[in-house]
Amino acid sequence: MANPWAGEVALVIDGERRVMKLTLGALAELEESLETGSLVALVERFEGGDFSTRDVLALIVAGLRGGGWRGSAGDLLAAEIAGGPVAAAQAAGQLLARAFGPAEAEQ
Repeated sequence: MANPWAGEVALVIDGERRVMKLTLGALAELEESLETGSLVALVERFEGGDFSTRDVLALIVAGLRGGGWRGSAGDLLAAEIAGGPVAAAQAAGQLLARAFGPAEAEQ
């Protein structure tokens, strides 16, 4: 189960539920993979609804890697994502929100 308090987001890929998280290492890989801009620019694109499929793929890969997956973007090109591109974009947005959003109060 994904723990939103820990920044985790779940996504079903090829019938397998995967937990994603943007760790510091995953964020460093993500930043390196971006062709233009910074992580701040990426967040702004998502906030404005001006993100690309490349942005979504990069975030999904980074989140999966932060969750312990050792694959690459190429491994996802033919993968079946439950909910399709919309679910992938929503999961990518949730990853960003949980990594950079305001911290929730501990209970």
